[in-house]
Amino acid sequence: MSEAELTQRKDDHLDIVLDPRRAQRDTHSGLAAVQFEHCALPQLRLADIDLRASLLGRSLRAPLLISSMTGGAQRSAAINRHLAEAAQALGIAMAVGSQRVALRGANDHGLTRELRRLAPDVPLLANLGAAQLLGSQGLDNARRAVDMLKADALIVHLNPLQEMLQTEGDRDWRGVLEAIAEAAQALGVPLVVKEVGAGISARVAVQLVAAGVQVIDVAGAGGTSWAAVEAERALSPADRAVAAAFADWGIPTAQCIAGVRAALPQVPLIASGGIRDGLDVARALRLGADLAGQAAGVLACATQSTAAVIEHFEVIIRQLAIACLCTGSANLAALRQAPLLAAPAQDLG
Repeated sequence: MSEAELTQRKDDHLDIVLDPRRAQRDTHSGLAAVQFEHCALPQLRLADIDLRASLLGRSLRAPLLISSMTGGAQRSAAINRHLAEAAQALGIAMAVGSQRVALRGANDHGLTRELRRLAPDVPLLANLGAAQLLGSQGLDNARRAVDMLKADALIVHLNPLQEMLQTEGDRDWRGVLEAIAEAAQALGVPLVVKEVGAGISARVAVQLVAAGVQVIDVAGAGGTSWAAVEAERALSPADRAVAAAFADWGIPTAQCIAGVRAALPQVPLIASGGIRDGLDVARALRLGADLAGQAAGVLACATQSTAAVIEHFEVIIRQLAIACLCTGSANLAALRQAPLLAAPAQDLG
């Protein structure tokens, strides 16, 4: 595929995700089933709630990650600048979208060390698709992606369903785990692996960690459905029908978090996929996540200004702090032990 075609694909993705009338899905994250027991006597002061967290050895003022959301589109330069400035101001982590186009072409689309200059004190994560790790240039691609940003780590995103539904998608996924293992050993920075909205099961997470992956981002079902997005992009009725059948495919985020945490109690775990607000962040942390990531929910703000992004996440941080106070939790460690209302176990799925 040419650079122009890749860039157009990214523009199409942004247009569809930004339009609330398109690519709707019925699958829920499962997080709403996590209901905290209200504490009517918290004995706490809101200003004293401690939301500090960490990722990759860097301190965070709140357990939040601006998740991957942009790639090769021309407008991504402004979006990434707004996100980086906001991440630095808020003291939260940032992950860029796929760097595939920037690695291939003369236009870097804002994915440069300028982002590190704008966000020198927070974790900054590079991003490459698993398919780009395959072949003789795979490890070089990974190194270049990290060096391009002076990143703290590399995200390798797994998107087999999306690739199967794209006319131009990568159909051969043989050898991906081996390529991830090679990168984990040779890259020199931690490897993070994430899905893009269909979720990572406990079984797959165990395989990834055994291969050397240090952080898992479950990116479960409940947020953006890339199958629904590809159905919107499809040019033929047949391609649209194939993609639409998978619009609700995936493991709900809540089920991913609980399953991966039970299987891997010590591995850093990021929850993304349908994180709507600070209460969802609290729910994700209670299920076992260390951080929560959001992408589509902040994308519209990111197209506007740095101030809009900051305001958006300040609301989420306020919501999270109130959830802590109203569960009697002075900090995130206490929140992870907060009592829950009894609910049928199947509701978490």
